[in-house]
Amino acid sequence: MSSKVALITGTSSGIGLETAVAAARAGWTTVATLRDPDRAGALRAAADRAGVPLDVRRLDVTDPASVTAAIEGVVADHGRLDALINNAGAGHVGTIENETVEDVRRVMEVNFFGVVQTTKAAMPHLRAAGGRLITVTSVGGVIGQPFNEAYCAAKFAVEGFMESLAPVAARLGVTVSVVEPGAVATDFVDNIGLDVTKVIAAAGDYAEPLQGYVERTLGQFANSAQTPEQAAATVVEALTTERPPFRLQTSEWARDFTGTKLADHDGSAVLALTGGYLG
Repeated sequence: MSSKVALITGTSSGIGLETAVAAARAGWTTVATLRDPDRAGALRAAADRAGVPLDVRRLDVTDPASVTAAIEGVVADHGRLDALINNAGAGHVGTIENETVEDVRRVMEVNFFGVVQTTKAAMPHLRAAGGRLITVTSVGGVIGQPFNEAYCAAKFAVEGFMESLAPVAARLGVTVSVVEPGAVATDFVDNIGLDVTKVIAAAGDYAEPLQGYVERTLGQFANSAQTPEQAAATVVEALTTERPPFRLQTSEWARDFTGTKLADHDGSAVLALTGGYLG
């Protein structure tokens, strides 16, 4: 197993950081990438505590040249690439009347086109290795949620992309999986940069339902969020299990939540559920 090489994007914190450490602990040569290597302090410290080596490199999923350089560099230095774990992403809260189309494009660029870019660059090497393509999406890639229009649209797109690619890739020896976390107690929420008071004050007619959504979401993260380690364990399961399924959830809550959509043929159950988020 030590000869197998995995590249992971978005490893500065949270699920990506814990996945990098867990993959290395499982015996993989682990290339942990992040947009800004100066932010690798927590990653390196976690690897030191675990007593595992990491190959830390720069990779910005929104920069095609950065993606190509990182993946080609890994293959040049290690001789192969057996797994790509698409984890990099960015949260976003907003509704279309109160934001610009450019805001939505930026969300799609990071969360969808970044995945497309890294996948395209990695596929020839994954085919050569008979490898694995694993993408961390979200329960928001299955069920659209209020004030997450752009974010869920991007995650829906990722799920559709990977679900469509999976049977084609399988014919050429590459296993494709998506991992769907629910609420995870990481810096992810903080990284949205949401000033709740300011956003609600500027929301106009949307202020009341936005207030309801924010209260519900903050409560969920405070009371029922998984740890990053727990979520990362499911990603590593997709990496190491002999025959991983296409879709994996990281908790019983996530399985129940996504199951609502997968069994909801006319959409009424999902809308009744998410409508209740608005207070």
